[in-house]
Amino acid sequence: MPAVTADATTLPRLTPAPLEATERTVRSVTRGPRGYEGEGFPVVRAFAGVSSAALDPFIHMDQMGEVDYEPGEPRGTDWHPHRGFETVTYIIDGRFQHQDSAGGGGMIENGATQWMTAGAGILHIETPPAELVESGGLFHGIQLWVNLPAADKFLTPRYQNLEGGQVALVGSPDGGALIRIIAGELDGHAGPGATHTPITVAHATIEPGASVSVPWREDFNALVYVLSGRGTVGADARPIESGELAVLGAGERLTVGARTGADGNHPDLEVLLLGGRPIREPVAQYGPFVMNTRQQLVEAIEDFQAGRLGTVPADAIMPHTRTR
Repeated sequence: MPAVTADATTLPRLTPAPLEATERTVRSVTRGPRGYEGEGFPVVRAFAGVSSAALDPFIHMDQMGEVDYEPGEPRGTDWHPHRGFETVTYIIDGRFQHQDSAGGGGMIENGATQWMTAGAGILHIETPPAELVESGGLFHGIQLWVNLPAADKFLTPRYQNLEGGQVALVGSPDGGALIRIIAGELDGHAGPGATHTPITVAHATIEPGASVSVPWREDFNALVYVLSGRGTVGADARPIESGELAVLGAGERLTVGARTGADGNHPDLEVLLLGGRPIREPVAQYGPFVMNTRQQLVEAIEDFQAGRLGTVPADAIMPHTRTR
């Protein structure tokens, strides 16, 4: 169950969909393969197999977990560089520790989001804290990469810490769905994330048998990713389930519904709603660098090797290994 919950019937509610509103239909549904990241933590590669044009302005997304770790199992990343985009780490359940070479950092836990603008270049680390490694426990999160336009590729790095209690909470008109708005705006309700590229990031929990129709900017693309559960998406009510991503077409609203009789461990449908204004610029990517040309990638690698993307702080946290 997500750490941030509320009674959707007592919250501000979305405006019911007008009869003339155009609903978005589904263009594709894909299933992300499973893999490992960093020091060896399990992820679902949510965007695998989807064209960059359909994802724009997003580049990459991993679902981390959901997993209930045994003692000694939690893993993170070691220190590594980024340039040319923003990383958004949303911890649905559990705890993750962040530190970067520009002075940002802290504990990301239980509904909090860490928003790091890599811009011109930065080094950072994300790792479970020592106590989680020692004890094990529940961990579930998302890391999303948001592209920056060419004009913003070399911005000064910036760090935002958005606590779970800062997200905007709204309910569906009938109270059957709770929506947590992390960034962007839905029906006049704005999330706390400050973004360079105009986007919307929201996490919805939908009760079995309920559905929600969300107003969506017509100049944004629209993606729905299922964190857990089963349901339907789009005007054509396309079936969708855990680990699948739906890409939707044009329209004024997007609709997601939860099936009845779902998995007893995950009775609700948990989905991420993602969209943004496409940048429509060339993308050249090599690992942790997202630029516009191959030459810029070469320069990023050279700058990293020369120490121009920052240095690991003297008080740096490091990946923790369980004591025996």
